[in-house]
Amino acid sequence: MNRTSDRALILGTALTQTIGWGTLFIPFALMVQPMEAALGWSRAEINGAFTLGILLSGILAIPVGRWVDRHGGQAPLAWGSVLGSAMLALWAITDQLWLFYLIWIGLGVAHATALWGPAMAVVVALAKQPMRVITAITFVTGFAGTIFVPLVAALIAGFGWRGALWILAVVQLLPAATAWWQFAGTPPRTTHQARDSEEAYRRTLRRPAFWGLALCFAAHAFIGVALGAHLVPLLREAGLPEASVILLVALHGPLQVAARGGLYIAGPRASTRWVGLGAMLLLPIALLWLGGAPASFLWLLPFVLCWAVADGLLTIVRAAGTAEILGREGYGAVTGALSLIAVLPRTLGPITVALIWQADGGYGAVPWILAAVGFLGAASFVLALRDKD
Repeated sequence: MNRTSDRALILGTALTQTIGWGTLFIPFALMVQPMEAALGWSRAEINGAFTLGILLSGILAIPVGRWVDRHGGQAPLAWGSVLGSAMLALWAITDQLWLFYLIWIGLGVAHATALWGPAMAVVVALAKQPMRVITAITFVTGFAGTIFVPLVAALIAGFGWRGALWILAVVQLLPAATAWWQFAGTPPRTTHQARDSEEAYRRTLRRPAFWGLALCFAAHAFIGVALGAHLVPLLREAGLPEASVILLVALHGPLQVAARGGLYIAGPRASTRWVGLGAMLLLPIALLWLGGAPASFLWLLPFVLCWAVADGLLTIVRAAGTAEILGREGYGAVTGALSLIAVLPRTLGPITVALIWQADGGYGAVPWILAAVGFLGAASFVLALRDKD
């Protein structure tokens, strides 16, 4: 099998991204309480390091994207994975807060180089059918949490949080080896190709379609992170039984994966333009339903269904739709710029909703405000579609 055939891209990228997210991102939430107990650090201090890493990964998105456009993805994907492994090993032995912050600076660099953005830039550059390949990859990576949350919890229970990090550090070397092998021998980009990519990037920044997509993806990021942080207490405040709260939240993952599976089956018949528009309209509809539906499990099922389908499809639209609407040239830098613009909304989402909750004395206004943000995102996506450059 050709190392860069569509099938090889699906297998290799799905493996590196599932493991990458499972070792470099997902474990943090499970490490907070054991670290609090062992080291005496406050939850705010620990989360501050994580926030710093996420912000740095967004800032680095453009330079990393430019590197991929000019030189290919082998070096950032492979060496970023090695860096991630080293940072996990260093995390396992740290007992100083300043060192923990330095570790998360390193992990921010690893996120920017080894995770989603560079991987999708490589797929878009090499795949014959980018949307189908990206859909298949996201179908697999959608199970990252399903696999790694119980795995990391079991490792912590069996080996302690430090032992779990040592094991994860070893596992994270597999994506490095996979990326290095898969893209070995890929022809380097010529100076002419690199120059064309840079010119395409600068030209794209001047297009209304770019700013339409930027606002759309920023709105989606704001809503997604805000809901992720506050949905459980919101449902509890509404008076749902605890079992119903947990089940409604847990259904998001499987329904998201099912939506991606349906898109994969549709194949080339599905245009990411119209898939994206449908998903961006479905998102505020879901939030309006959340705001107006009675507080019962059956009544809130349509909210979870619409939210999960929109969320699952928009992950694909961010990667494949950007290439379809803005073109493949300069894709790495363009998607880096889109990611950078979404960093601030993603960071502000949870704290903004917390302030609304505090000012209003509850979550009553939150679904309506998020729905308004969703409609703004949908209007921005329409702006992107209307650009005929």
